[in-house]
Amino acid sequence: MTQYATELQMYVGLREIEKTTSQAAQYIDDLKSGGQLDEINLELTISSELKSILKDVKSFGDININTRSFTPQLKAGRKDQAQNLVPTIPTIEQIKPSMLRQLTIPQDMKPFDIRACRILPDGKYLILDSHSDKSSLLLFINVGLFMKEVMKFKGRSWDTCFIRTNTVAVTLQLQKQIALVDVEKNKIFKSINLSHYCGSVASDGQILLVSSNHKSTIVNLNDMSYTILEGIVADRVALFKGNIYGTMYYKNKVCCYKSTGEPLWTFMHDDINGAQGLTLDKNGFVYIVSMYNKSVVVVSPDGKTCKTILSVADGSKSLYAIDINRETGIMIVSSEISVDEDGSFGSYKKQYETAFVYKI
Repeated sequence: MTQYATELQMYVGLREIEKTTSQAAQYIDDLKSGGQLDEINLELTISSELKSILKDVKSFGDININTRSFTPQLKAGRKDQAQNLVPTIPTIEQIKPSMLRQLTIPQDMKPFDIRACRILPDGKYLILDSHSDKSSLLLFINVGLFMKEVMKFKGRSWDTCFIRTNTVAVTLQLQKQIALVDVEKNKIFKSINLSHYCGSVASDGQILLVSSNHKSTIVNLNDMSYTILEGIVADRVALFKGNIYGTMYYKNKVCCYKSTGEPLWTFMHDDINGAQGLTLDKNGFVYIVSMYNKSVVVVSPDGKTCKTILSVADGSKSLYAIDINRETGIMIVSSEISVDEDGSFGSYKKQYETAFVYKI
């Protein structure tokens, strides 16, 4: 039932089970109250007429009757405990984001060029604003207001990810480096040099996965040992339950690999055109930014079906980065917006990048 039934089917099924067990419990109660379960012993009394025959026999013995009530121990689940329904994993058709808020970008920081957006465990938002000559790591509080600039970097940075307490990783592409940043102290405390360009980065707290268009590298964060994965070529990567997920921008592919780099499945669909940002929710559904379709597409955990959950009809424009907090189900997506501004020749529309926050 927990594997195949809907919540309604589970409810009806549990009611039928309870009905049957209640009848059995009532039957046992009736047996108990009616005495049918009492222990019965027979008593034999020798007739006086037989005494003359049995004159030489003094006694056959004594027979005593001991009657003891039978007391069954019946534990009715309904009396002692609540019935727990096992949470069911939603189907792909049930996934529908609802808008919560928009990040407020300070006027002096515009225009933005968001390459990555992350939701930290405490609910704050980390934005990577990246340009050709410089990049900035910016922190926003839970309600979407700007808090502080964490770090500045020379040159373009493509991605960032949370590692563990106050620590995030930032890719420094041309330097072939990963910078480990303390967001509380606003400083780089360690740099990791790699043999290839650093495109995207992901971490589960124990390892760091860094991808490029040629190969990928796994860095063990405990001893800083390296493992090269020649078979994994991806523009964006993510980790989930020991598996590696990647998008291939030009080939419009979403791929799933074992931790060793062995392919598990590859998914392609017309709804995915220019695959960029990549993340997963707690149930293993894969969320992809389809850049040219200006949409967000969800792929099933087995890589067989997909569904578009955000599109131009929802106000999506120039999407690029995405992230999900798997504990809270909060999703953040970068997008472009139009703002009315006044100029020398009257008001006009100007395009700015920001990020929208959703509940899924």
